[in-house]
Amino acid sequence: MAGPRVEVDGSIMEGGGQILRVSTALSCLLGLPLRVQKIRAGRSTPGLSSGGWKSKIKVLTRPQHLSGLEMIRDLCDGSVCLLMQVSMPCVLFAASPSELHLKGGTNAEMAPQIDYTVMVFKPIVEKFGFRFNCDIKTRGYYPKGGGEVIVRMSPVKQLNPINLTDRGCVTKIYGRAFVAGVLPFKVAKDMAAAAVRCIRKEIRDLYVNIQPVQEPKDQAFGNGNGIIIIAETSTGCLFAGSSLGKRGVNADKVGIEAAEMLLANLRHGGTVDEYLQDQAKFIVKKSEDEEDASKDTYIIECQGIGMTNPNL
Repeated sequence: MAGPRVEVDGSIMEGGGQILRVSTALSCLLGLPLRVQKIRAGRSTPGLSSGGWKSKIKVLTRPQHLSGLEMIRDLCDGSVCLLMQVSMPCVLFAASPSELHLKGGTNAEMAPQIDYTVMVFKPIVEKFGFRFNCDIKTRGYYPKGGGEVIVRMSPVKQLNPINLTDRGCVTKIYGRAFVAGVLPFKVAKDMAAAAVRCIRKEIRDLYVNIQPVQEPKDQAFGNGNGIIIIAETSTGCLFAGSSLGKRGVNADKVGIEAAEMLLANLRHGGTVDEYLQDQAKFIVKKSEDEEDASKDTYIIECQGIGMTNPNL
């Protein structure tokens, strides 16, 4: 790598792993050496290790950009979705199509669930002008991981800017409540029913379709349960609420937690939920088009670096 080495303080802001992931991806894209100190300093277990999780990334692609992707191997203990976050920018600006074999947890705490990635993240980021395929081979749960996801995508010349300022009105609410391994199917049904009851207290004019699911034994590794609920609007905005089961926590509480998270995301009046807003340089300004003077509406802008693919 050419150029001066970039020094990053991993303890800034919340001191989590996202600083490391974003920095590593940008280092790979820009060809700059990188040194990150105080990695995950804000976590209870600082550093690269996070409690025994195991994860891997295997890349099937041409050698032009393989060396860059090898930088990100094993930087995201546990979560397939976090591995995806750091690898996707690299393969988007690669010389040829890529296939990523990501192994680890698909439904984990402190990380997006694979269902969120497929149902919310994917359709929104594809507005930037690219497509990717996400094939869930096996689901994996804490603490063993064991999940496998294959991601296929082709490179782009550059990303298109997007404008998400028209929220529209909520037209659909749907989701899935799952159990895997030895957990009984009743747990999934109880999570779904509790979530529906909670949502109907606030939203009475829409049918809430949350499907209980028993994950096939050959497509899930370990025991786990959880729920994700999506709200879709007339303009294509997507909001989510999700929760994972824990030992000693009853199913109703898991379902209600996800429902309350979704409702909170809908109440704030924005066009994306809290998990699609991540660490970058943002400009926040008050909207001049607010019709209701009693409300404060703000426009959030993020200026990209204008990256273009030198290989295309």
